Amino acid sequence: MGQSSSAEQVSPEQREAESIAASTGALPNLQKAFSVLSDPQTHSIPIHSLQKCFGFSIDGSTNEESVVPKEFPVLMSNLSSSIVDLFFLSEKGGISWVEFLKGYIKCSGRTVSSASLNSLLRLFGMISVKAGLPEKLQVVSDEDDCKISGFLLPADVQMLLSMCWIMWCDSIKLKASSSLGDSGLPDVTHLVLSAVDSCADADKKLDLWENSILDMDIQLPVAKIIMWALKTLPSLSDCFGKFVHARLFYLAAHEQEKLDQVDHFSHDISAKEMSVGHLLNSGRAWAISLTLRGTLSEEISKVCFPSAAEEVDDYLLYRSSLHGKGLNRFWSNIEGYNAPLLILISAHEANNDARRWIIGALIHQGLENHDTFYGTSGGLYSISPVFHVFTPSGKEKNFVYSHLHGTVKYEAHPKPVGLAFGGSFGNERIFVDEDFAKVIVRHHACDKTYHHGPLYPDQGFLPVEASIMDVEVLGLGGKRARDIQSSYKKREELFTEQRRKVDLKTFGNWEDSPEKMMMDMVSDPNRVRREDR
Repeated sequence: MGQSSSAEQVSPEQREAESIAASTGALPNLQKAFSVLSDPQTHSIPIHSLQKCFGFSIDGSTNEESVVPKEFPVLMSNLSSSIVDLFFLSEKGGISWVEFLKGYIKCSGRTVSSASLNSLLRLFGMISVKAGLPEKLQVVSDEDDCKISGFLLPADVQMLLSMCWIMWCDSIKLKASSSLGDSGLPDVTHLVLSAVDSCADADKKLDLWENSILDMDIQLPVAKIIMWALKTLPSLSDCFGKFVHARLFYLAAHEQEKLDQVDHFSHDISAKEMSVGHLLNSGRAWAISLTLRGTLSEEISKVCFPSAAEEVDDYLLYRSSLHGKGLNRFWSNIEGYNAPLLILISAHEANNDARRWIIGALIHQGLENHDTFYGTSGGLYSISPVFHVFTPSGKEKNFVYSHLHGTVKYEAHPKPVGLAFGGSFGNERIFVDEDFAKVIVRHHACDKTYHHGPLYPDQGFLPVEASIMDVEVLGLGGKRARDIQSSYKKREELFTEQRRKVDLKTFGNWEDSPEKMMMDMVSDPNRVRREDR
């Protein structure tokens, strides 16, 4: 069962591997998984058993409307064998307890992100070769921190991202207590174009509005791809580690089912992509979740599955096409929600309706009616057609500005009414007017709060005033934050109703009221009156 008897002497190699596994809390479950997979006679895991543990079926087929190349199903059929061949060393047809532990540590152990990305690319390179695709990646060294050389085409990046999506979905389904539906393969075009935009040679003139990624014959150096992934999708490499971890832990938890039920998970690559909002589909939500870690990442990832989409009200706080445009309509739906918010804006430049783009802002707190910038943290996103993330720079803290009409009737220097992110007064990086009709996008030179970069392709140096098509706001605080908001709204409605009611008993007699005195003075201002003493 993965444990040496007291009579046997534990080797330093085994002691070190067990110590590393124990530091992550995974050792007990790994012992159970080894017990299920291993042969009692040889005390080792047959190779085919471990391959079956990591196996699954790909349903559906690719066609002209598919979001992946036709080679993708063949490529995925070699995933399980490639994982075992690359990370789990076998001896005499079996995998020992020590090699099993070391393989798990290579796949799911704590390591730097660059090393995890190297492992992911090595795996993709081996799968591609087994699928009969041209070899484009070469391993420079076989050390644990091996270096990768070579290049990938945009179609390869698309298949790599789709493979990561399937592994990520698989780990989510195994971890979930309830059954989740199949959300299909998402459209990752915005991520592929992001890689092309960041990794292609500077002398290449690319039209990111028109080009089809499957038709691009552009070599993207793997070193630049790694740098792009570390900057744009820092959690991408976790998809592989979570997949291996979830499969082995599921096997340990369902020990009585043995190995027969492990590979019953299938993925339908022809299923329709899920969408919670009009602007946020599963592919865009997944991309945003890969830029984050922790609870916030998990909340965003919940919208990628049908079960989450059935409870739209738990996430969607405001949609201009549904609730009406304008800052007042917007405020009435988000007021009282004191949790992280994801705000998406779809717009297009004047006289160019065909080139629509989507930008977003993530703030880590609820909105407040302030006449100054505020906030603790956040991020700006270029979402479509190209995905980029702009994290805080640390130089300023002008994360968000949200201001309604003030209660003072006259102000010498009134502050602008609207919604803004980054920049400063009069030079906001993103500014939405109070009617939600126009959005002004400025060059990043005016902004010291968020990192630099264009919010949409071909953004120039001059401010651009674009027409807003739709605005969406999603709450990422979970059910508790929504319940608190509901309580807040009920309390406000109660106060409003109380203010509307007039209690006549609180007024004195009409003969003694100031109103009657004023009426009498208007009717006969010359009438002599004696002051009552």
